[in-house]
Amino acid sequence: MDLAAPVADPQRILVLGDTGCRIKGTYLQACNDPVAWPFAGLAKAAANLKPDLVIHLGDYLYRESPCPDGNAGCAGSPWGDNWASWNADLFTPAAPLMGAAPWLIVRGNHEDCSRGGAGFLRLLGPGSFDPQAPCTEHLSPYAVTAGNQVVAVMDSASASDTSVDDKSVAVYRADFDALKAIANTGPGHELWLVGHRPIWAAISGPLGIPIGGNATMIAAAGDLSAFAAISLMLSGHIHTFEAINYDAKLPPQIVAGHGGDNLDPTPANLRGTIFQGHSGVSVKDGLSVGGFGFLMMTRGAPNEGWTIQLYDSAGTLERQCRFAAGRVDCPAPN
Repeated sequence: MDLAAPVADPQRILVLGDTGCRIKGTYLQACNDPVAWPFAGLAKAAANLKPDLVIHLGDYLYRESPCPDGNAGCAGSPWGDNWASWNADLFTPAAPLMGAAPWLIVRGNHEDCSRGGAGFLRLLGPGSFDPQAPCTEHLSPYAVTAGNQVVAVMDSASASDTSVDDKSVAVYRADFDALKAIANTGPGHELWLVGHRPIWAAISGPLGIPIGGNATMIAAAGDLSAFAAISLMLSGHIHTFEAINYDAKLPPQIVAGHGGDNLDPTPANLRGTIFQGHSGVSVKDGLSVGGFGFLMMTRGAPNEGWTIQLYDSAGTLERQCRFAAGRVDCPAPN
């Protein structure tokens, strides 16, 4: 496969996540049906938009169990952390998009060491791979500079959403301290934080009330000073699109976890989301938009921010948002 050379100053950044096809126990996605698992068509449509850079927010490998005999939807699928599964879930369907632009790779929870960690570190990890070494449970934050953009990449694969333990909190507290150091190395640049699990984002709770938040990272975030220099957070993990502004002194959050795996129902209006822990964070305003798809972020003129176009899996424009002046706004479509 011929890979695209990096663009010195990317102006068109394509964002997607959670793209694999789920086969695990009784959770059986029809990987052979391009409607039920649209990633191949989505990747082709995304490539046709000619991005300068692709950010994949993690969760590539979902084929964890054998397809049951007689199930036509996933018949013939490989499974497990091996080349055949990685090729089926990522490399074959994503080939057009991999050839269209360089990728910035984020580790998802499906790539932790109990799942596809070894394959991730061998095929996509940011460092050299030693097959004799044990699986690396956690990668320290690192920065990728792309023109005027600095992207801080955080490995949140092992940050439990629902439980807190002292060891994990200490790991992520150190990560947040590292973010402060990254912010001090790039004056004059716009700093984004990307990680698979969003720290403050929403799912549907009882009676459809939006709830959420990652308990581990909320406990580790402390006084929120690690976010002072960050202008935007990008995450996947929740299988939908969300755009969130907070009452606290935090950058806005975009969730783009709707690239192929089974979708999550979320409330359209995220105002009033109840978060775990006592972080003092609440949603000032926010929304979610269902369906499979991806985002194209296009830089505007100086001081005009970014246009965010939300496409469905066929490459049809569904919604347009704007990220500028510390906010993400998504006006209702005409």
